[in-house]
Amino acid sequence: MTTEHTQQPQDQTGHTRRRFLAGAGGVAGALALWPAGGASAASGKRVAVLGGGVSGLSAAHELAERGYAVTVYEYYDALGGKARSMDVPGTGTDGRRPLPAEHGFRFFPGFYRNLPDTMRRIPFPGNASGVHDNLRSGTEALFARGSGHPDLHFPLRRATTSPRPGDLTPSWIRDQLLSVLDLGTRLPAHEAAYFADRVLVHLTSCDARREGQWEKVAWWDFIRAEEMSGEYQTLLGVGQTRNLVATRAEVASTRTVGRVIIEALLLWGLLGRGMDGDADVDRVLNAPTSEAWIDPWETHLRSLGVEFVPGTQVREIVYESGRVTGVRVSARDGGQERTVTAEHYVCAMPVEHARVTWGRALRAADPQLARCDALQTDWMTGVMFYLRTPTPVVHGHLNCLDSPWSVTGIGQAQFWDVRDFSRDYGDGRAHDCLSAIISEWDKPGILYGKTARECTKDEIVAELWAQLKDGLNDAGKTTLTDADRLGWFMDPAVTGLGGPDPQNREQLLVHPTGTLYNRPSARTKVPNFFLAGDYVRTDVDLATMEGANESARHAVNALLDADHSDAERCEIRELYRPPEMEPLKRVDEVRYRLGLPNTFDLG
Repeated sequence: MTTEHTQQPQDQTGHTRRRFLAGAGGVAGALALWPAGGASAASGKRVAVLGGGVSGLSAAHELAERGYAVTVYEYYDALGGKARSMDVPGTGTDGRRPLPAEHGFRFFPGFYRNLPDTMRRIPFPGNASGVHDNLRSGTEALFARGSGHPDLHFPLRRATTSPRPGDLTPSWIRDQLLSVLDLGTRLPAHEAAYFADRVLVHLTSCDARREGQWEKVAWWDFIRAEEMSGEYQTLLGVGQTRNLVATRAEVASTRTVGRVIIEALLLWGLLGRGMDGDADVDRVLNAPTSEAWIDPWETHLRSLGVEFVPGTQVREIVYESGRVTGVRVSARDGGQERTVTAEHYVCAMPVEHARVTWGRALRAADPQLARCDALQTDWMTGVMFYLRTPTPVVHGHLNCLDSPWSVTGIGQAQFWDVRDFSRDYGDGRAHDCLSAIISEWDKPGILYGKTARECTKDEIVAELWAQLKDGLNDAGKTTLTDADRLGWFMDPAVTGLGGPDPQNREQLLVHPTGTLYNRPSARTKVPNFFLAGDYVRTDVDLATMEGANESARHAVNALLDADHSDAERCEIRELYRPPEMEPLKRVDEVRYRLGLPNTFDLG
């Protein structure tokens, strides 16, 4: 590897095929996990799954277990979509694997419950609960401040004991929030109190108010950030939206931010309620994503009879006489088109790629497809820095609150306890990988005064490194040094940087106000056509792997209904709803119908 590794991938996907997990699972292990009465996939009806990301693989998994013959058509040469990891070509020597890279680091919050259920059903050698046992808990989040401001260290271990029944009252929750804000921030007391009160407003709002009122209100406006201090805006506005889900606080839906980030991720997560077993708030994998999860998943699905057709570009989903009759596809790099057919079709591509395949006739058959044109995506892209010395930074995720590019990251090698980074990867010189993500591509940086979209690839790397150092090298400590940086790798989905028209093939669904109203259901009005993906309306209501998995379950259940199947339906695990809040929500439902504000909404 050169001092600054910038080699391009061997193909346009940035992957080379790997088989480090040969034999993972096996047919015997796979059959043991089939539902009772499951038939051989070879005898079932044919289903074409369009897309091999988390939603497509989840749909294929559920369908194969129920006896369907599934074929997955995937654009790239490797499976996993944005979740996959990839090799840095030409970096492995002396029997080591190439350095691992990715679109951006994977994060499995404790409130995920549908995806973990699937992970438990993917066999992995030596693991009692499949690849789920490859998850590791982060214990702390670091909110790094720039320009000499003190950093915020936030413990992420779930509470060992939850509040007793009756203790979880609005006043108790408010006191806990104020304690956390008082200990962990420099917010003025009146601002901390106001934010705590706003959390109570959302927490006690009924579903109708959340969908009819808060979905239309931006998070920035809901918490009155414009009237507050810069610290309040940075920590509770930008830090909770742009840095975490690439959506600007000024436009982000209050319903989404309040329900998923504030309640499910932080409040109920830290209290240990509604979690995946005894999970902590923050979890990551113990090896590169494809090694620890995607490759074993592919092996297991093949053992269930699933077939994969990689390198496939979906051109058009053909609709005739009330049904989808086929899908026009070609090789990814062009070539002659062909039509593939099946009894049922699950469209599991990202929304920006799916909607261009829906022709006029298909859109006319179901108006919700046309509404998907209003869904918005944005850039949230990763760069991996390979370091000469172990540099864990924090035992969890890093959030550079003051970085103009909304930088987040994680030191990965500390969690890869089944790997020795320098022994297993690269040429032996790299001992760690700091995986960083840029969420804000439209604000000037601190080095060149240019937005990320305007920068060349080298300028982006230099700028990102400078913003990381600004957040981490302060208060008398030096965490990152230029001499320690051995090389880097950027997500190859981003192309044309420094030119007039930069492109990003792997964008992220964002959640400005009103997004909920344009999100489609998994069931369409076309009887053999179903939707799966993180843009589909689910209970999670956020662009996540959990949402992708949940949407696939909805799509499979809709398919089973359309097929009049007697197979067991997929279980849908919804976000936790504390029973103590339900009486207050019922009161709020009456108030909402009468046109009155929430009880705690004092303006």
